[in-house]
Amino acid sequence: MSTVNSNEGLKRVIGVPGLALSIVNGIIGAGIFALPAIVSIKIGAFGVFAYIFCSIMLAAIMLCYAEIGSRVSTSGGSYAYVETAFGNFPGYIINWLYFFGWGILGSAAVMNIIADSLAVVFPAFANPLIRAVFFFVLIGFMIMINVRGAKQGIGLVKLLTIIKLLPLFGIIIFGFSHVKAGNLHWEHVPSLKTFGDTALILFFAFAGFETSLGTSGEFKNPKRTVPLGILIGGLIVLIVYILLQTVTQGVLGTEIATFKAAPLAAVAEKIIGPVGATILLITAAISCFGNVTSDVLATPRLLFAGANDGMFPKFLSKVHPRFATPHLAITTYGSLIFIFSISGGFKQLAVMASAAILLIYLAVILSTIKLRMRKPNGAEKTFRAPGGLIVPLIGIAAIVWLLTSLSKWEIISTIIFILVICVIYGIMKWVKSKNEDKAMQ
Repeated sequence: MSTVNSNEGLKRVIGVPGLALSIVNGIIGAGIFALPAIVSIKIGAFGVFAYIFCSIMLAAIMLCYAEIGSRVSTSGGSYAYVETAFGNFPGYIINWLYFFGWGILGSAAVMNIIADSLAVVFPAFANPLIRAVFFFVLIGFMIMINVRGAKQGIGLVKLLTIIKLLPLFGIIIFGFSHVKAGNLHWEHVPSLKTFGDTALILFFAFAGFETSLGTSGEFKNPKRTVPLGILIGGLIVLIVYILLQTVTQGVLGTEIATFKAAPLAAVAEKIIGPVGATILLITAAISCFGNVTSDVLATPRLLFAGANDGMFPKFLSKVHPRFATPHLAITTYGSLIFIFSISGGFKQLAVMASAAILLIYLAVILSTIKLRMRKPNGAEKTFRAPGGLIVPLIGIAAIVWLLTSLSKWEIISTIIFILVICVIYGIMKWVKSKNEDKAMQ
């Protein structure tokens, strides 16, 4: 695979604002509506420092993505980066880990969170049949929008991101007048273990930025769009997270444990009354919808790229003659999300999601280091993370530390999944070789 744009038949329509807002949308999901309470209960007002510490770990990983993303401009994001650096087999494993182990299972879980949130206001959403119809309509709408074009898909993502951010900005702006200085005081520094456990939770609250890079084959000027989009998107998320944590802690103080399920809704209620809690509940559902919309926009490009490389069925590489989108990959991926959403199968398999994303991050960092040894094609310079190997090494150290914090079942299930992928890859190569031999006879 070349590090320059190949003729995939897709249109480059996504610029810096689109990528930045897509990253914000991919990271800020349902978790933020409970996260301030989780952090505060564990380490109190010291939580702001946990965000800063965690942001340093994520910044190292993001900078590696920014560097390699400015070099590899074909579709597929993490898959394309690893495949370019290490070849088909490692790329195949990363593709499966991402699109299934992280993407489908994660989106199926989020779809159920949307229905659960709405069921609080509209009890009918607790009915399995109504949920199934609701999922069918919602996912069908996402598929239709994204089949019609990446421009339309990213336009919807931008709109949903702005809608979800407005109430959060409202809490930040109007909540500061309700903050009590005494609630922001900490009496002691938490233990290293407690701080580490909190950082682990926060790390996964920051995960999700990489999903937006699946549309790497549709970025305008990737050498500029990828680094700037990641930088702007990451900064917006960090600022929003820290300000929300500060306001929530400052308003609720020790009462925050009472509202551990929905601390932001509690703050909104204190600011504008009971309607505030309802607004935040609806915002949480919209936020989840935005997450899945980003996923349906970006992750099918991994299937598309894998099919172009002969790793997945060829029909997934087809491009719509009118809309210039990988329509069959989008439809297939959306259909899989629907199946797992209504079956509940994701609950048993989602145990490996944390390990999957950490292994993907690790593979991309190693790919970044390897591609540094190659000179970029063309005269135009690509982005390079500052500090030589310091940034990649910080990222590797953070991932190794986080991997040691996973449960044995998370590790075992991921190893089994990878072994199954290896068997599938071996069978696929054997069948392909037999077909080639027959064709030569």
